[in-house]
Amino acid sequence: MAEVASIFLWFNKDAEDAARFYAETFPESSIGAISRAPGDYPAGEEGDALTVSMTLCGLPVVLLNGGPEFTPNESFSIQVSTSTQKETDELWNAITGNGGQESACGWCKDKWGYSWQITPRQLTGGMADSDPAARKRVFEAMMTMRKIDIAAIEAARAGEVSC
Repeated sequence: MAEVASIFLWFNKDAEDAARFYAETFPESSIGAISRAPGDYPAGEEGDALTVSMTLCGLPVVLLNGGPEFTPNESFSIQVSTSTQKETDELWNAITGNGGQESACGWCKDKWGYSWQITPRQLTGGMADSDPAARKRVFEAMMTMRKIDIAAIEAARAGEVSC
């Protein structure tokens, strides 16, 4: 039987801080084991966190303090589905308000450089609508947004003009 796969995220020195933020911010998230350095080493000291195992939105994730050699980029993102504007706003604001930055179409980046897609289910549903004209309206509405506005997505899907 195969082992459970884990997502592995590379950090310079902030894996433990990131894990705490993720656990406090995202549903179904908690910190598990923290592996600490048994002695001093070139990039750190005894007791520094080397890896942090956690559950992030129900998925097993390991955060590694690997040093500055590699940095995150937009080719990897974490998508979190939301059901309400309140939930969308809370997650978006937590990321961007904690040193992160906004991007387009529901994407934002946390202060460690990881990209997040805060995606309301209404957007996903609109993009999968059986009516090609509705899909196009939803897509065009999304293309004008940073954080997704669920009411505007629903209005676009329905073909309503918004002011």
